[in-house]
Amino acid sequence: MLNYLDKLKNTDSGNFFLMAGPCAIEGEDIAMRIAEKVITITDKLQIPYIFKGSYRKANRSKGSSFTGIGDEKALRILERIGREFGVPTVTDIHESDEAAMAAAYVDVLQIPAFLCRQTDLLIAAAQTGKVVNVKKGQFLSAGSMKFAVEKVKEAGNSKVILTDRGNTFGYQDLIVDYRGLPEMQSFGVPVVMDCTHSLQQPNQSSGVTGGKPELISTIAKAAIAVGADGLFIETHPDPANAKSDGANMLHLDLLEETLTKLIRIRQAII
Repeated sequence: MLNYLDKLKNTDSGNFFLMAGPCAIEGEDIAMRIAEKVITITDKLQIPYIFKGSYRKANRSKGSSFTGIGDEKALRILERIGREFGVPTVTDIHESDEAAMAAAYVDVLQIPAFLCRQTDLLIAAAQTGKVVNVKKGQFLSAGSMKFAVEKVKEAGNSKVILTDRGNTFGYQDLIVDYRGLPEMQSFGVPVVMDCTHSLQQPNQSSGVTGGKPELISTIAKAAIAVGADGLFIETHPDPANAKSDGANMLHLDLLEETLTKLIRIRQAII
């Protein structure tokens, strides 16, 4: 379903596709190391892979939280990863005037969950001609996302992906309603499960978002079992010292084992 991504490899394997990488681009060396490791794993397992890294983090609990290393510097790192490893790349955008800038460096523009109803942002992303991955707001039903798809398509771009990342449950937790995955697939677009952000515990009194990374495999297994087209997993070689969202990232050393188990589930249901 992603035949509009020219650089995507292993598309004839029958596997789900994977968006994975660090939450934020922290620097060139670590981004390249993560990309190389994940590409080695996904090539071995024949999983179509898109490298993920936010060039800037605009949504932070505290004003002092890490937001990025500089827009152009981070975007050039994403461009280098795409060029040297031959994989598509994805990054978030937050305002309409960022769309064209980011599109010059990456293959997929991602609309953050909190911004999925921002019409001007969706239209600006669509008008770049890039693939647009819209993350479902924690505050929305799956059915409501048909309007986000319509906005992108009505702007002349049919290359849309939807990503679920759970729903708000109380003040400091999220819960995943897996009925939403087939409902969003009924809109005729690939649907992804974000296995890491769906385990966030936001609004902590410390001002730092918590998480339950020990359940990443559980979320992913259930998503594949109900037929998700792809998975979104943030991963890092040292989550405890990651500069953004370390509390809910998968340790890079656990990625291959996790994906291997998920492939078995995928093979069992197709």
